[in-house]
Amino acid sequence: MWTIGPLTFVLPWALGGAIVLPLLWWLLKTTPPSPRRQIFPAIRLLAGLSVAERTAARTPLWLVALRILLAILVILAASHPVIDGGPAPAGGSLLLVIDDGWAAARFWAGRETHLQRLLADAERSGRSVRLLRTAPPADGSPVTLSPPMAAADARAQLQAAGPQPWPVDRSGAARALAALPPGPQRVVWITDGLASPDDRALISRLRSAGRLEMVSPPSGAEAKVLLPPSPGARGVEVRLLRVQGPGAEATVRVRDGAGRTLGLATARFAAGEGAATVSVAMPDELRNRAARIDIDGEDSAGATVLLDDRWRRHPVGLVEDKAGGGASPLLDDLFYMERALEPFSDLHRGTVADLVRRDLAMIVLPDDGALSDEDAQTLSAWVEGGGVLLRLAGPKLAQNPDGLLPVRLRGGGRMLGGAMSWTRPMALAPIEGNSPFSGLPVPSDLKVATQLLAEPGPDLDQHAWARLADGTPLVTGTERGKGWLVLIHTTVGPAWSNLGLTGLLPGMAQRLLALSRGFAGQMGDHPLAPDEVLDGFGRLGPPGGRVEALLPSGADGRPVAIGPAHPPGYYGDASARRALNLGPAVAALTPLAVPSGIARSVLGSRAADIDLQPPLLMAALFLLFIDLLIVLALRGHLRLPRRGLGMMVAIVAAIGVMAGDGPSRAADLDRQAALETRLAYVLTGQAQVDDESRAGLLGLSQLIQRRTTASFGEPAGVDVARDPLMLFPLLYWPVTDGQGALTAAARDRVNDYMRKGGMILFDTRDLGQAGPGRLRTLTQGLDIPPLAAVTEEHVLSHSFYILRSMPGRLDGAPVYVAAEGDPANDNVSPVVIGAHDWAGAWAVDRRGDPLFAVVPGGEQQREMAFRFGVNLVMYALTGSYKADQVHLPAILERLKR
Repeated sequence: MWTIGPLTFVLPWALGGAIVLPLLWWLLKTTPPSPRRQIFPAIRLLAGLSVAERTAARTPLWLVALRILLAILVILAASHPVIDGGPAPAGGSLLLVIDDGWAAARFWAGRETHLQRLLADAERSGRSVRLLRTAPPADGSPVTLSPPMAAADARAQLQAAGPQPWPVDRSGAARALAALPPGPQRVVWITDGLASPDDRALISRLRSAGRLEMVSPPSGAEAKVLLPPSPGARGVEVRLLRVQGPGAEATVRVRDGAGRTLGLATARFAAGEGAATVSVAMPDELRNRAARIDIDGEDSAGATVLLDDRWRRHPVGLVEDKAGGGASPLLDDLFYMERALEPFSDLHRGTVADLVRRDLAMIVLPDDGALSDEDAQTLSAWVEGGGVLLRLAGPKLAQNPDGLLPVRLRGGGRMLGGAMSWTRPMALAPIEGNSPFSGLPVPSDLKVATQLLAEPGPDLDQHAWARLADGTPLVTGTERGKGWLVLIHTTVGPAWSNLGLTGLLPGMAQRLLALSRGFAGQMGDHPLAPDEVLDGFGRLGPPGGRVEALLPSGADGRPVAIGPAHPPGYYGDASARRALNLGPAVAALTPLAVPSGIARSVLGSRAADIDLQPPLLMAALFLLFIDLLIVLALRGHLRLPRRGLGMMVAIVAAIGVMAGDGPSRAADLDRQAALETRLAYVLTGQAQVDDESRAGLLGLSQLIQRRTTASFGEPAGVDVARDPLMLFPLLYWPVTDGQGALTAAARDRVNDYMRKGGMILFDTRDLGQAGPGRLRTLTQGLDIPPLAAVTEEHVLSHSFYILRSMPGRLDGAPVYVAAEGDPANDNVSPVVIGAHDWAGAWAVDRRGDPLFAVVPGGEQQREMAFRFGVNLVMYALTGSYKADQVHLPAILERLKR
């Protein structure tokens, strides 16, 4: 290899062919071209002429120069010249340090491209390569430095590698560099752009090894982290972390186990902020089907949160306190339990008999005096069937304890200043590791003034789930049948303690709910075997042989070291399946600080190497072709037709015409809509909504083509302010938050469209919760006729299928049409208004699979949504020709007579 500035010759010995150029020049110059043969049959006309034979003494100089240039191009191409896209590499071997932890997945393709260019440099220069990957290997071995290898071998190793789903170990990487022998070398560190506690040690080692270059992701493009959600009133709230920077947005997507989208939301990072919180609104039916949450476009283990049963809303029953109906809510234990359970539970109040008939996960029984024998037997059977009964202590239970308790109680209670008393309120002791509450933080301000004492016994310790500072139990529990009996030995209201005023009660309530679904009824004695684990790109797969089982307490919040032994994923089986996520292990994301004196570049900023061999060979072939034409012309074998020039002019003119400006968008829409029937949707400016609208109309168009003789083209997105509308029989108009009132010009265009027979389907997509207000704002100034709910007698209900309901992705709201049709348009309503998110039910992907889940009716509801879409399109295309079917029952009845 020979380098001249940025130009490198991979095979410089081929340039030795230039030695023969002078000889070639002499040969070409002295050797005349072949004589031209002229056929002339009239020999007699040449009689008497003196023939002087003339022979060319040499080849024309311009032809010699052409052939010398051809030879030069061939020699240069044989030397394989390459213009380096980056700076000239330093001497010595190449040491590649690669951050391949979870944060590297964000720009993995860019890293591979950059690494390939570095390896190409090393391969051309014949330098050896060492690899150091900073994330621990999947087999659990420490980070190690590879031995020297050829660039081709390093390329093969990197092509088989990928990001790991755990953090990097830069401390281990620094220790691995101790095995690096001294000597000149080029050091390139492909970083993930994030700081860690051991950066200084690694940078110091790398700087001592050679000239260090650091390559990082572009500013603002570092990886983001998704934290496990917290329950909200109408869905889930998700928190995202990033490196602080300018304002940005990220889309959060909730999916079910089959990968279908259940909800979308956009998180907005304020400028200079490193965290953002977004609420994903979902009905309870969808939330209970959620299996994972992802950040769109990230595709990493850090941008994925796996969900298990703990994140679902579960029904809980609250037994009405028969004696406490007139008490102040702030003194009522059920008031505090309701506030603690409300974020992640569906609450139901009633009597014991009413509640056990429901499908409940837990029943909360306040201090309501002595249980009747019937209620006690009913609750006992319910617990043995798998329910969790939570009992709250109080003075009535202290006076009349019963057998439906996890432990035996002493008569009376211990209280501040009583016979069995302490001198000051007692605090809570740290929660032990074998308790379902393990990992919950103990509030320092939690104080208990009165408690019910458990009768000492040999098995009391295994039933005590939380203790006061003096060791007496505050919460006890025992397994009965398939369910659990749990007692809080004090009030959750302010009468005996301030437990309900601290943040501990919601966490305890959530852990107790988990017991009803088989969570660690083993109480931490049986580890959870790995079931599925995430790879670096956030994809679930089978666990490797080195993945270890996980203690249930670790999955529920106790700090777990994410690594080869415990990668993020699912652990356990169907009876106790727990999700372990990477997010809780990440406290914050800060940018990697680069000390002065270190060369730094950005992924993707290095220009690609320019290989000059292909263009040189193409130029040589072109000159060879020109030379061949010249030789044929000199010999008289090449005759161009007279009209050749005109043909060339015509070709050039045609190319000029084709290269001119194409038709405008409006003209193109007109042309396509005139050639084939197409449905259209109104562009909202929100990419997610527009994509859903297009996918929905595409799915509806495909289904109509399968079930009817109608044929439809691709759906079109239209801007009502500038695009032609008249050739579209139906416009789907999703109503969103960002839409305001139409401009005067847009209102006139939409009104003209409806007057001339067009139909618009307005869809607020929210079951009428907030959409009517947005719809009123959007339709101000439009000629919307008086409306009426669609009935079974309306043409829309039987234009193709006979429908009794018109659901979409959601169901439960009425659908409205014009109360009286326009006689000028065959009495067809110009508008159909609803709130069922029909596009979400119709939406399909490229394979034809549904994109969104449908609730509450599932696939049967989706079928009804498609049938409504077919009826709607037929209504828009054919009008009211089936209106006479309204009278069909009466006609058939008359015929029977």
